[in-house]
Amino acid sequence: MGVARIKSPAKVNLFLKVLGKREDGFHDIYTLIQPVSLFDEISLDVREGEGISVECDREDVPGGRENLAFQAAELFLSEAELQKAVGIKIRKKIPVAGGLGGGSSNAAAVIMGLDHALGLALGESRLMEMAERLGSDVPFFILQGPAIASGRGEVLERVELPPFNYCLVNPGFKVSTAWAYGNLDLTKKGEDNILTYSKESLKKPENIKELLFNDLEGVTLRNHPEISRIERILTGAGALGALMSGSGPTVFGIFPDRDSTEKASLVMKSELPGEASVFTATGLTGKEPVDWISG
Repeated sequence: MGVARIKSPAKVNLFLKVLGKREDGFHDIYTLIQPVSLFDEISLDVREGEGISVECDREDVPGGRENLAFQAAELFLSEAELQKAVGIKIRKKIPVAGGLGGGSSNAAAVIMGLDHALGLALGESRLMEMAERLGSDVPFFILQGPAIASGRGEVLERVELPPFNYCLVNPGFKVSTAWAYGNLDLTKKGEDNILTYSKESLKKPENIKELLFNDLEGVTLRNHPEISRIERILTGAGALGALMSGSGPTVFGIFPDRDSTEKASLVMKSELPGEASVFTATGLTGKEPVDWISG
């Protein structure tokens, strides 16, 4: 029927405020998110028949219905009222449970990939409706550009950001998003929960360091103080600012240009233990075309 191969980007949270717990068990958040050029690769093989399979080159990524990519394919076929056999292959580069949204991005890539492979052209709003049913971060990756997210993450407002240069450092362990939110003491948070910003200020790299804030960082730091050390090394290597993304543990530093980012990555690799991973990436602006892989 069709084959699609698509790059599935990571994301960073440039600020993240947790406003309170909702009656449905989720949390209301207010966050600025940018997709970045650190990609998993998703291959979809759609044939006549039935059944969904998921293969991944990482043993710690579940297959079957536990994988959000499987759930995305199942939901898409149900909503499109189609019966097809779908084979999903995932080549991982985004750290698992690293605060970079890899699983949510993979799910969004499956939704877009099936729409492409089957030639349906359902439109962004329909794909976003499906994504919202899968998880809080999945709609953001359908949007394919930087955004302010509110509600539980599904209310999105497009914003313009420059192509920031990032050095991403994953210390080599996982952090559960549910654990981080579950251990956040909302009673000790201040009243000023909404950060003040202007859309024009977001376009200037020198202004972004004033907005770097993450309510979840303190939670993860209590168990993993090495996150502070990573931030200090990044700042010492020339970062305009450094912050943990999402529930962590990945930390990013923002740099003024690609050359300084590459130099900082060499510093990080020399300073950190072997289990740590260091990546350089550029922030995606939303003006890039969908990254289909040829061949």
